[in-house]
Amino acid sequence: MLSRILSPRLEATAHCDLPCGVYDPAQARIEAESVKMIQQKYQDSDDPEYRTRAIVIAEQRSELVKHHLWVLWTDYFKPPHFEKYPQLHELVNKATKAAGATGTKGSMDPATGQQLLDYIAEIDKIFWETKQG
Repeated sequence: MLSRILSPRLEATAHCDLPCGVYDPAQARIEAESVKMIQQKYQDSDDPEYRTRAIVIAEQRSELVKHHLWVLWTDYFKPPHFEKYPQLHELVNKATKAAGATGTKGSMDPATGQQLLDYIAEIDKIFWETKQG
């Protein structure tokens, strides 16, 4: 009897941990755009101190990109999204690696920044498709 009284009478479910407005791939895109601009400025400079600062900042921004992508992957995207978009796991993996040591965190070539932006654009497209449903 006591368990019946204390048990919830209404069960609510949501596909997000918080209201959906807090999730947006734009956060990752903005950081990735910064990385690419830093990479270009690095290429345009001969000043060793400037270039050292550029590397540090690009590494920090790349880490933020990975963070924002992981939040989307772990907190926003749910099993129905992965079922509808079976490439999503691999896409997020490629994007986070593109922001890692073999990508923008380890290279000052703007082409790596563009590759990262391309992956984020694919994730963004899927994200907004899931918001329509």
